[in-house]
Amino acid sequence: MVLGSGLGEFADQLKNRVEIPYSAIPHFPRSTIEGHVGQLVIGSSSGVSVAAMQGRFHYYEGYAMEQVTFPIRVFGLLGIKSLVLTNATGGINLKFKPGALMLMTDHINFMGVNPLRGANNEDFGPRFPDMSEVYSKRLLSLARREAKRLRISLEEGVYVAVGGPSFETPAEIRAFRSLGGDAVGMSTVPEALVARHMGLEVLGISMISNAAAGVLNQPLDHREVLAMGRRVGGTLTRLLQSLVPKLA
Repeated sequence: MVLGSGLGEFADQLKNRVEIPYSAIPHFPRSTIEGHVGQLVIGSSSGVSVAAMQGRFHYYEGYAMEQVTFPIRVFGLLGIKSLVLTNATGGINLKFKPGALMLMTDHINFMGVNPLRGANNEDFGPRFPDMSEVYSKRLLSLARREAKRLRISLEEGVYVAVGGPSFETPAEIRAFRSLGGDAVGMSTVPEALVARHMGLEVLGISMISNAAAGVLNQPLDHREVLAMGRRVGGTLTRLLQSLVPKLA
């Protein structure tokens, strides 16, 4: 699992957990953003072994795409088959309220770069990997079922990835909405592309932390993102804990 801004609570609930700072792992970058603890937590949930990243690496931090996605390569080589990606996003869809959880059904890459660019390692995957189902229909179905059982409301939609670090302009948000985007963020898509390149099943869950630029007449602030993460973290943790045995 990759746990996004303010969403690291799930890793704190793992049993028999071992916490490894990224600085202690060869070739791992370091998280520089508030709300990203910066450690890999390995433990168990419902008897299932889980590796959870408390914080990720972003392209806007100045890292190359190879560095941003390096942990996903490591997960794949460790034999992990299912990857859950979480993130905090701005809501483009006017029906989405801050605090909602959204299942990612697809994405639009506006980052201007692809992590698979460059020489291809056939041991990882093909030169031209199929992306017609980046987010596993099987895992989406499991998430819907568990959310219904737990009485957790879920939205569904398309995630738009941008490079950041500046928040988007109102004009950009209007353009993204016209293209079918429902939420916008600055992560996740590079990890999803590399995971699918390696044949991992991917489930993406977004927390709608705030309304995107221009939706409300107020400025955007990262502190708002972290505050919403603290509010919603418990609900997301409940869903993830319920999902883990099914994913295995």
